[in-house]
Amino acid sequence: MRNPTIIGLKPEDCKLIAEKLNVLLANYSIFYQNTRGAHWNIKGNDFFTLHPKFEELYNSLVLKIDEIAERILTLDGTPNHNYSDYLELSTIKESKEVTDGTKCVQNILSSFKIVIDLQRDLLEVTEKAGDEGTNSQMSDYITEQEKDVWMYNAYLGK
Repeated sequence: MRNPTIIGLKPEDCKLIAEKLNVLLANYSIFYQNTRGAHWNIKGNDFFTLHPKFEELYNSLVLKIDEIAERILTLDGTPNHNYSDYLELSTIKESKEVTDGTKCVQNILSSFKIVIDLQRDLLEVTEKAGDEGTNSQMSDYITEQEKDVWMYNAYLGK
């Protein structure tokens, strides 16, 4: 492991963090595909509201997927890339409900809860390891996503 030594982290910490990032990557990948499905298939009175909002969200998710994979590589790990791996590792499940706006937003909120919890767990691990790079990345994601959760909850009238 050359990269951890160069960036000043212990190889065993990098291995653990990369494993946790692969779980996060799996969850983001399923979250992304569910959101794409909602964007493609949304129907009803809220179409013009939700269709572009879902596109905005999946564009944000795909950027994070790439950033997480690159962070895994920075830590000298290997990012998973198969959906079979994602389905095995992900707590977020594939959504079959992609036409009803309220159900789609509820699914999105459930997915945000899962990724935010995973990112908070990573904050603890990366803080102990002195991994400021991953810690900062997770902190930035959480800050953005807490606002998203507020906005999606406002849509539901909560």
